Amino acid sequence: MLDDFKRFLLRGNVIDLAVAVVIGAAFTAVVTALSTGILTPLIGMIFSKDFSEMYFTVNGSRFQYGLVIDALISFVLIATVIFLFVVKPVQVLNERRARGEATDDTPAPSDEAVLLTEIRDLLATRS
Repeated sequence: MLDDFKRFLLRGNVIDLAVAVVIGAAFTAVVTALSTGILTPLIGMIFSKDFSEMYFTVNGSRFQYGLVIDALISFVLIATVIFLFVVKPVQVLNERRARGEATDDTPAPSDEAVLLTEIRDLLATRS
């Protein structure tokens, strides 16, 4: 059972997923910092106040709707970057594959591979 668990952990998919989670968390931190450090103050200038100061009080409870607006800005930024740099390029690659076009990631065969293919074809015609 321990060997099965070890094989499960060392499979490529699990490691790739772990790396993706760590990179995603780091990316989220960068976008959140960009949003709260630069974009939120710029938008706040329109309302002449900081988003953290945007709240209303009901029966002594403070509702900070400015923080919700800040979170929405971060979400839209992250979604935009994911769409532009992940979803759209994958769509373009899938469309190229569907049309049968060669993608940029397929390397040209080496001279040795071309020569071996010619030899194989010649031997096949002799048989």
